[in-house]
Amino acid sequence: MKLQSLDELFIHECKDLLSAEKQLVKALPKMAKGAANEQLRSAFEEHLEQTKTHVERLEQIFSALGKAARAEHCKGMEGLIEEGSELLEEDADATVKDAALIGAAQKVEHYEISGYGTARTLAELLGHKEAIELLQQTLDEEKETDQKLTQLALSELRVEESHAER
Repeated sequence: MKLQSLDELFIHECKDLLSAEKQLVKALPKMAKGAANEQLRSAFEEHLEQTKTHVERLEQIFSALGKAARAEHCKGMEGLIEEGSELLEEDADATVKDAALIGAAQKVEHYEISGYGTARTLAELLGHKEAIELLQQTLDEEKETDQKLTQLALSELRVEESHAER
């Protein structure tokens, strides 16, 4: 692939993000099913719905730019999802597995935060006003999800661990 301009780089980044989000739409139900903690399961299910909205926003960006919304396979997300899938197969205490799933989910969130931050900055440089707004919305939601996962790990899993010690 040859990238000749910031416009081409921006489209490439959006295609990568579209692939990442579509892969996540397939992975989140498995993560939810593998979570023992009800609040964690609910958080994964809630993020699934949010992720579907992220796909729609990316499709809106492509439409606004007059481009086909074609995903370009995101190897980074593929690797992160594969790591998470391997955790689901581990024979582990439920609380430990949930903590591992939170860690895997946060790796995904950090990857997305980086990708959306890059795409938003490129959109700003290129003056794509609608894209800036849509990408910022998603970036804010990804950051919020990361914070929720941290809080879940600190509150719910700590409570479950203390009950397990009794």
